[in-house]
Amino acid sequence: MFFGLLACKQDNDSKNIVMKNSHNAGEKHSFQDGYNAMSEHLKKASNGKIDFQIFPAAQIATEKEAIEMIKLGVIASSPVNVGALASSVPEVDLFNFPFLFRDTEHFYSVVDGPVGKQIAKKIEDKLDCIVLGWWFGGSRNVWNKYRPIHKPEDLQGLKIRVIGSSIILDGFNSFGAQATSMSFNQLYSAVSTKVLDGGECDNTDLLDMKFYEVTKYISNTEHLFPAIAMLFSKKQYDKLPPGIQKEVLEAGRISVAVQRQSMKQKTEEAVVQLQEKGMIFNDVDKKPFQDLAKELYIKYAEKVGGMQLIEQIINQ
Repeated sequence: MFFGLLACKQDNDSKNIVMKNSHNAGEKHSFQDGYNAMSEHLKKASNGKIDFQIFPAAQIATEKEAIEMIKLGVIASSPVNVGALASSVPEVDLFNFPFLFRDTEHFYSVVDGPVGKQIAKKIEDKLDCIVLGWWFGGSRNVWNKYRPIHKPEDLQGLKIRVIGSSIILDGFNSFGAQATSMSFNQLYSAVSTKVLDGGECDNTDLLDMKFYEVTKYISNTEHLFPAIAMLFSKKQYDKLPPGIQKEVLEAGRISVAVQRQSMKQKTEEAVVQLQEKGMIFNDVDKKPFQDLAKELYIKYAEKVGGMQLIEQIINQ
């Protein structure tokens, strides 16, 4: 499979450059919008010499497969959630701490600042790639069919599916939930058959996966702001002419702005549609959750770079 996908190759006759790019979301997702912006810029900057091919919905690679293919230079790029990077780069789990970020602007200021650059450098060194920037996966909220969640006690006894991160699993268990990390694609069935009581995801996924058919309450916990590293293969980057290298970096910067704005717009639209479908939203007092999360920060601090780094984010 890898040999048939070799990316960023140059045709000696036409001097065209082929870039194959993979993401695991659908064609209407903000990831596609980010990639479309990259494609438009690179085609214009190269006078049409770059054939920027986008493969959505994990057509050619899952996230974990894409990481390896980028490292080997098989594909040009892929946006990868830090959860998928943690096994290779443990420090990225810093961004998986629940209730670490106050809001979206705080999250952007951190990933676009010194901390984000520090984590990006660790990714680049471990995976022989370039981090073009940080895309955003949409703030994640808790939802269930029984009651609104205002405080940790409201999670007591609820069986909630969370992402497959030991930090998030530990966190939700400490909040009082019975946390599990089953496959996201099995969640609808698990809730509809009462195997589970609910889950946590961003509002666009909640709408797209039709969870509104099996749940009622969406609590604005915003417990997690998923950081998505836009990875570009260093092996392929090094083969590009200097002028094209510069444009790849610029295309990455453009894609960050476009993808984030797209996610914002799609999230706002999803909330309206979910309300129209009868979903009940409620705000959450985050302070009690943040207090409980501090024990989690201490427990995992050494793994992600130390408590000082965590405190730097909190105080930023």
